[in-house]
This record gives sequence, C-alpha cells and structure tokens, in this order.
Amino acid sequence: MTSIRPATAADMAAVADLWHEGWHAGHAGHVPDGLTAARTLVAFHERTPARVADTSVAVSDGGALLGFVMVVGDEVEQVFVGPAARGTGLAAELLTEAERQVAAGGHDEAWLAVVAGNARARRFYEKSGWSDGGDLPYEVTAGGQRFVSPCRRYVKRV
Repeated sequence: MTSIRPATAADMAAVADLWHEGWHAGHAGHVPDGLTAARTLVAFHERTPARVADTSVAVSDGGALLGFVMVVGDEVEQVFVGPAARGTGLAAELLTEAERQVAAGGHDEAWLAVVAGNARARRFYEKSGWSDGGDLPYEVTAGGQRFVSPCRRYVKRV
C-alpha cells in the first residue's frame, strides 16, 4: 500500500537522492552538458531542504520514499518516481495529486515544463490528459551558471 502526504524535513534527503537519479535518467543528453555536470548529488541535497513546503511524497507502508511531486502556484515543477515504483501507476497518482493542489490553489489550468527530448515523460503527460502547449526555453541557474533547456510547455485544465 502506498500513501501520498505532505513532505516533512525528514523526507528531504531521500527526495534529493531520488530527484538526482530521476533527473539524470530523464535529462542526460537532452539538456546542455554544463547543466548535467552541475546537477550533482551534492547540489540536489543543497537545494532540496528549502522545497519541503512545495513537496508531497509517496511512501510505502514501511515508510520508504517511492516518489514525489513539487507544486508552486499553477506549476507542477517536479514529478519523479523511483525505479522500484515505475510502471505501477504511482506517477499517475502523484500527477493527480499535483493537479488537485493546483486547483485547490484557485487555478483553472496547470502547467509544467518537460524536456523536449524526454519522449517517455511526454507520452506519460499526454496519456494523462495534458496537451503540448509549445516551445518553452526553460531558464535555470546551476553551479553559478545560467542555462537554457529546450523544453515543451504542457498544460491541463484542472
């Protein structure tokens, strides 16, 4: 059995580990090389504690982290599921939770950025009722440098 709940500070180290693994699995080869190099495990551990209020986690009965989402305003910023839970439907449950949070925040539409080359993620979002809203040159700062990742903006009425 899996439950989804708001994250606590005690969850964030495991979130950082999963985020690091998942980010590299979905982004390597699809974003600037300098950004990939800057996304170290240490960097994820440095930035994750400040995101506790934005994060909901999916945990097993034993308390193991299986996945997480981060929502800010109308943006679903992160959706990641660990390798052990991929293919179980957990990603869809987490995305539904994120959509619920966006709607509860008073927004009619949710959006997210997905790296253009991440075909697996794009298929998942489309299967979940999201629409490709076009090019989104997503600007990020990592390792003290500014990067632009080639992304697509996906949208969904909530």
